[in-house]
Amino acid sequence: MKLFYSKTSPYSRKVRLLVHEKGLNQAVTCIACNPFDNASDLQAENPLGKVPTLMLDDGTPLYDSPVICEYLDTLTADRLLPESGMARWTVLRWQALCDGILDAAYNIVMERRRPAQEQSTDWITQWEAQIHRSLDAVQDSLDTLPGRVSLAQLSLGASLGYLDFRLSDPGWRDQHPELTAWYEDFSSRDAMQNTQPE
Repeated sequence: MKLFYSKTSPYSRKVRLLVHEKGLNQAVTCIACNPFDNASDLQAENPLGKVPTLMLDDGTPLYDSPVICEYLDTLTADRLLPESGMARWTVLRWQALCDGILDAAYNIVMERRRPAQEQSTDWITQWEAQIHRSLDAVQDSLDTLPGRVSLAQLSLGASLGYLDFRLSDPGWRDQHPELTAWYEDFSSRDAMQNTQPE
């Protein structure tokens, strides 16, 4: 299998975290690309031209990150996403919340790259509020994380890592000490260390 990814994409990082945690490094060849450079190989497999995109051995492309993670999780017995029941919905809810944090943070990053006179301070303020509300909810819900590492923790690690990498100005650490402590501990995992954005 081939995984088209960007070294700075937090959605790609979530998939790469799962690959590392499940020991799929030999089964998945990671191909770094820049989707903003009209990456023709990527566009040929994903008409959206977005990363991550996973090419299966039979030539079938899979996208986006939740779909790829769910597929890869089925390849080994040690599942990071429970197959059924409330445990499954809890992990999927965590992933959705963390992906929402990423969406808002990514929107802010992209908006700030526009010429200053074209930027929308109203939108930036709204996205920042979404991030802060979500981080409050995450900190209040840390005790609902599964007892063992799951897709919930991988999603949370990827989202907090992106805030540090691209958007440190909201000062999330100062306002969320318990979440910061969790992240510092989780960041020491080999998967987190081996997927640092560049």
